[in-house]
Amino acid sequence: MIKKFTLLIMLILGTVFLFACGNNAKDSNKFVVGFDAEFPPYGFKDDTGEYVGFDLDLAQEVADRNGLELVKQPIDWDAKDMELKSGNIDCIWNGFTINGREDDYAWSSPYINNSQVFVVGTASKINNQAGLADKVVAVQKDSSALAAINNKENNALKKSFKKVIEFGDYNTAFLELEMGTVDAIAMDIGVAKVQMESRNNTGFQILPDYLSSEKYGVGFLLGNEELRDKVEATLMEMLEDGTFLEIAQKWDLQDSIALGEK
Repeated sequence: MIKKFTLLIMLILGTVFLFACGNNAKDSNKFVVGFDAEFPPYGFKDDTGEYVGFDLDLAQEVADRNGLELVKQPIDWDAKDMELKSGNIDCIWNGFTINGREDDYAWSSPYINNSQVFVVGTASKINNQAGLADKVVAVQKDSSALAAINNKENNALKKSFKKVIEFGDYNTAFLELEMGTVDAIAMDIGVAKVQMESRNNTGFQILPDYLSSEKYGVGFLLGNEELRDKVEATLMEMLEDGTFLEIAQKWDLQDSIALGEK
């Protein structure tokens, strides 16, 4: 009787285990892209509530050409590594900087050249980086701009600042800049242009001397080179047939294309 009862328990537990594994197994027909939903023009929510952007358009085309269903998964940028390692997302695709992270991910080839800049108020009379001495600088948490500020090459510049304040998103940073609680924002040039355009390009300017330059790529979990290679091959097809350029032109990024550069 005890043996029969034990066998029954084992069968039940086995069934529960298989059911749980089946439910947690990743749908191989889905391509889940993790992105920051407040990072235009690469990924953001438009006025209709839809997630759009240059990177999401690229990802959609890659998914379509491979017969996959694209899942646009907004993530907390601070938690991007956890999302990737847990399998919640297949890749990080959203203005993701390769420089300084070369060995941390299975990267696609660079597809966009990008620069980090400072945005200031036109009324501030700050005309260059030297004018940021003893000023409060805003930056997004865990961003490329923050990494650039902390780079040893910019140590003297950072020491000249009164303070560096980290925000969760650039919308908040711009509100702080408008209120005068910060004097400048360090950010990607593409994002800066979109933010300024959304504010009618009045009251702000980009300083002429750049903080740093970098390249964007699609980051996959180390060991997932198979999916990386599939996405890479599709991007190259899109470059050759002109689709990549068309999507870049849609988002006014045609002058920043790095894919295919030697």
